Amino acid sequence: MRVGTVREIKNHEYRVGLTPESVRELAAHGHEIWVESGAGAGIGASDEDYRAAGAAIQPDAATIFAGCEMVVKVKEPQAAERAMLRKGQVLYTYLHLAPDPEQTADLLKSGVTAIAYETVTGRNNTLPLLKPMSQVAGRMSVQAGAAALEKAHGGRGVLLGGVPGVAPGKVVVIGGGVVGFNAAQMAVGLGADVTILDRDPDVLERLAIHFEAGAKTRYASRANLAACVAEADLVIGAVLVPGAAAPKLVTREMLGTMKPGAVLVDVAIDQGGCFETSHATTHAEPTYVVDGIVHYCVANMPGAVARTSTYALNNVTLPHALRIADMGWKEALKADPHLAAGLNVHEGQVTYEAVARELGYAHVPVEAVLG
Repeated sequence: MRVGTVREIKNHEYRVGLTPESVRELAAHGHEIWVESGAGAGIGASDEDYRAAGAAIQPDAATIFAGCEMVVKVKEPQAAERAMLRKGQVLYTYLHLAPDPEQTADLLKSGVTAIAYETVTGRNNTLPLLKPMSQVAGRMSVQAGAAALEKAHGGRGVLLGGVPGVAPGKVVVIGGGVVGFNAAQMAVGLGADVTILDRDPDVLERLAIHFEAGAKTRYASRANLAACVAEADLVIGAVLVPGAAAPKLVTREMLGTMKPGAVLVDVAIDQGGCFETSHATTHAEPTYVVDGIVHYCVANMPGAVARTSTYALNNVTLPHALRIADMGWKEALKADPHLAAGLNVHEGQVTYEAVARELGYAHVPVEAVLG
């Protein structure tokens, strides 16, 4: 199979779909790899590094999209990229379609077969292709929130860890999954006063055992959520409903109860955000203020630490890329129901139920597509 990867064009997105090491693996399986010139610059990988790994360097994205049977990316295709997709082609990347009707419509129109990293499953209902970026985003959320709390950045002027004689900042993490766990780890490590909210008693028990006295856990009832948000210096939204839009848990009314200059970091923004006042921002302009509360809602947070993120992502995406290239997408999905769960769109049909429900499309089950 001819497999290609392009330079990402989303604002301040420096990751790349394939590392030189991944190219070498695909080439060893007999596949032809095309890489857009400069695609790896953000991770310190030169065109010569890719050539040495066995790739053919192409001058632009148009050449890649026109000539490759499968395109491997990181972020969802932007409008200019979607215009180059075609029927019979496989797109393998993060999509986050539920809150993005324009992208969904364009993918359906193109006829492409789109496999989304974020809905590929693993054992015990895990999301292994989302996990490494959730780990990165969870850890970054505390860094970003700590910076936004600085007075020069519009925040309250609070140091999360405090100093002797001065209380630490209060961090509230909504959601105890991968993002929430990693955010709490970072906040606890800084010495902050940390509270984690979740609705799953098993998750709360696991977190309580892990953090012991280092962090508090509370059941995420509306009353508890409102009380914790009102007291917080930093609130991290770490809520995920796989493939669907995130629920709006923190309302605009709650902002009126918060301390002026407190910070909200919405890690769920890729799925529409879990704060009512959230809208996606970029690394170029990461924050905005609503009712005196600083909002950080960057939709591609891990792009800022591109080298770490790209290698962590390739560790989990490459095995599936190899199977798709070796077997063809249909046989690969037939052989692996976990990979089949990643199919979101195929030849004008929505094959992921949560996306169809959110956006009002008819749902065509993956099993029907695979025959």
